[in-house]
Amino acid sequence: MAEIIRMPKMSDTMEEGVISSWLKKVGDQVKSGDILAEVETDKATMELESYDDGILLHIGVKSGESVPVNDVIAIIGEKGENIKEILKEEETKEEETKEEETKEEETIKIPKIDDMSKDKRLKASPLAKKIAEEKGINLTNIKGSGDGGRIIKKDIEENIEIISSQNSTNIILPKTIGEESFDEVPISQMRKTISKKLSESKFSSPHFYITMEINMDNCIEGRKKINETSEVKISFNDIIIKATAAALRKHPMINSSYLEDKIKINHHIHIGVAIAVKDGLLVPIIKFADNKSLSHISLEVKDLANRAKNKNLQPSDWEGNTFTISNLGMFGIDEFTAIINPNDSCILAVGGIKNTPIIKNGEIMPGNLMKVTLSCDHRIVDGAMGSAFLQTLKELIEDPIKILL
Repeated sequence: MAEIIRMPKMSDTMEEGVISSWLKKVGDQVKSGDILAEVETDKATMELESYDDGILLHIGVKSGESVPVNDVIAIIGEKGENIKEILKEEETKEEETKEEETKEEETIKIPKIDDMSKDKRLKASPLAKKIAEEKGINLTNIKGSGDGGRIIKKDIEENIEIISSQNSTNIILPKTIGEESFDEVPISQMRKTISKKLSESKFSSPHFYITMEINMDNCIEGRKKINETSEVKISFNDIIIKATAAALRKHPMINSSYLEDKIKINHHIHIGVAIAVKDGLLVPIIKFADNKSLSHISLEVKDLANRAKNKNLQPSDWEGNTFTISNLGMFGIDEFTAIINPNDSCILAVGGIKNTPIIKNGEIMPGNLMKVTLSCDHRIVDGAMGSAFLQTLKELIEDPIKILL
């Protein structure tokens, strides 16, 4: 009996996938456990495994094409089975499902009330409006000859001399010579998911932002001494991750999630680290970050970054974040605000370290400052709570020996 292969949901946010390449062709013998194809999801390129034995009878999607989750992509069965009949049955099922959904929508559809004020609006074709704008013409002075009194291009052209004579001054501008051009590129699965999820977060979670300056002088000196003896090079980002994890341990509400009817306060600390890749942004996770050493964090971040850029991350690498850090300091950004990663209550935006005059002991001297901005979900975190967290973070980074204890 033929088995239909559908596009599986390979991540919690996946809505469609792209077949990167087929590793089997029609007519090939397939065993359970064989890899049929490579699928590009919104976060990584993953392998599509067969769970059936038989012959690959049909491939319904070409390499490079996108397919919604649960759509038919292939059929495995025995030689001689009627593929057309199987596909026809599937189409019938889909049509019946759509009809049922349409009926449900019609039962809850609310009739629209006519807006009587629409008839009072000025009616003009898009081209007529464009010409009028270019010529500085007031359309209320023109009577339309189109349907329902609509102003069209001919009405503008016939009246342009009359209108020009009514103007007290005529300004002649030189023509700007140029050629309009653009490129259109398809939106990647990753970019689609970023757009959807962050839009949902921005408009469903009431964001507010608080910013704090951190003196990095001691941190710079401390990192220098650590790297003199450490086999693993420690970055400022590694120190920030470790300090953030320690601060979250003292402020558990910052490490929580809003679940509509309750608040989930996480006792574990899984820090998502935003990493820029070719098609957008991935957020792999440093799990139990508060229990890891700086060298452990450094090695793990490097490994995750490499696998993210090569699209080799697995769902376990990006699922389960309780807090997120986005660091744009290495790109020369002094300060910015970030959108909260779904399921978190906060995200920390980290700017670059800037050499700045500071006042110390009543004297002006050079110093190194770094700005961090905490984006907070106001349903869980209030200003005082967020400020207390940042104060703790500031103390830890300005005296980094504390995060090593």
